[in-house]
Amino acid sequence: MRPAHDLVLRNAQIYDGAGGAPYRGDVAVTGDRITAIGPTGTIPPGAGEREQDIGGLALAPGFIDAHTHDDRIVLDAPDMLPKISQGVTSVVVGNCGISLAPVTFTDSPPPPMNLLGGPEAYAFGSFAEYAAAIARVVPAVNVAALIGHSALRLATMDDIGSKASTREIEAMQAHADEAMAHGAIGLSTGLFYPTNAAADIDEVTRIAGRFAQHGGVYATHMRDEFEHVLDSIDETVTTATAAGIPLVISHHKCAGVHNWGRTLQTLPKIEAAATRHPVNVDVYPYAAGSTNLRADLVTDTYRIMIAWSQPHPEVQARDLIDIATEWEVDIHEAARRLQPAGAIYFQMDEADVRRVMSSRLAMIGSDGLPHDHHPHPRLWGTFPRVIGHYARDQKLFPIETAIYKMTGLPARVFQLSGRGSLAIGAFADLVVFDAKTILDQATYDQPLRRSIGIAQVFVNGKLSFTAEDGVVGRAGRLIGRRRGH
Repeated sequence: MRPAHDLVLRNAQIYDGAGGAPYRGDVAVTGDRITAIGPTGTIPPGAGEREQDIGGLALAPGFIDAHTHDDRIVLDAPDMLPKISQGVTSVVVGNCGISLAPVTFTDSPPPPMNLLGGPEAYAFGSFAEYAAAIARVVPAVNVAALIGHSALRLATMDDIGSKASTREIEAMQAHADEAMAHGAIGLSTGLFYPTNAAADIDEVTRIAGRFAQHGGVYATHMRDEFEHVLDSIDETVTTATAAGIPLVISHHKCAGVHNWGRTLQTLPKIEAAATRHPVNVDVYPYAAGSTNLRADLVTDTYRIMIAWSQPHPEVQARDLIDIATEWEVDIHEAARRLQPAGAIYFQMDEADVRRVMSSRLAMIGSDGLPHDHHPHPRLWGTFPRVIGHYARDQKLFPIETAIYKMTGLPARVFQLSGRGSLAIGAFADLVVFDAKTILDQATYDQPLRRSIGIAQVFVNGKLSFTAEDGVVGRAGRLIGRRRGH
């Protein structure tokens, strides 16, 4: 008689993804689903075709990266080693208004679209084409996809420096219909960026409202995270409420030295809004951000490291001020000569980062830029850093809370049915890790170092990563509210 389950993982310290205290138990998997779970001894001996005693290591739902720019890398480097080596089994792509679909380019994409690559990266005039590419490639992680408002504007507008006309808004709404019909999960904006900045509340509300009709979510890189951050929160909440759509405030921060400490103002405002409307934030566990090198972000009040430069690739990983000194120019002229380029900005305060991470509304998102030549260490280190450094070592919150912020909470917010929990019937996205040793190793100087403490990762029931062998299988798929399988 065939055993009841394909695989039984025994003697695990189980974290359920809902924030509950861990307990010693066993989990059984058949196909791509969890088929039994319970305290040690509840699954009879021999019940699995394969059985593994994991020796008291932690077992949790696979981590969900709530904020990524992995849209293209899931196709070009589908092993997804930077993410799966952290225990990430699902990535939310299409953030900050930037998505591959539904736009194509014949010339170099304008910033920030160039963060995903050159014109060759943009090969998808519809979301259906992007979904089909994911299905063909089968990346190692699941993909949940937002549609970027900048992509919509560039696909439909002749002049993105103005507000969209009624005709252009209707064209964007038609793209929204197509994308949601083929498995997208919602809309993102990047009102901070020039490709999106001319859109007003009316335009965004009308676009977001169409996504809302299909059950989507709205994630936004707000218009201002600096001096006018409170105004931007008001604009953001007003827009989402008028559109009737759940809201995610992306990588919430108070940027710029003069704004340090202002999360004491922003978080109460956001948490009050969340009592009236569905609102969450995502956050990465670092006091530096990264994006294009922009003139309006160049200052001598915080450190700026160059992540890449097209005309001067030799300066990557160096500080802007050192480059300027060597060239005998000021930092603004040095930045101009480096363009197009990307940078890491040490613009936040550690106390603010901790405060945002601790909010009951906060999910964990890496916001990593996988195409940067010298990326921010968040690309390789975010999730082990939250668990190992902040939860275990700094005791900012319990490990089970950290895991909830990267499993059950983002699964609920993004309506990823069957993900983010250890429960019978849930998808078998699983991570086995050592709670005593898990820790990030990537640094600003050495950003490509793999984290330690992740033993095994399963995606949709398939063993996909081991510490010894790296990526050993790929079983990812497009997921979302209607695309759990």
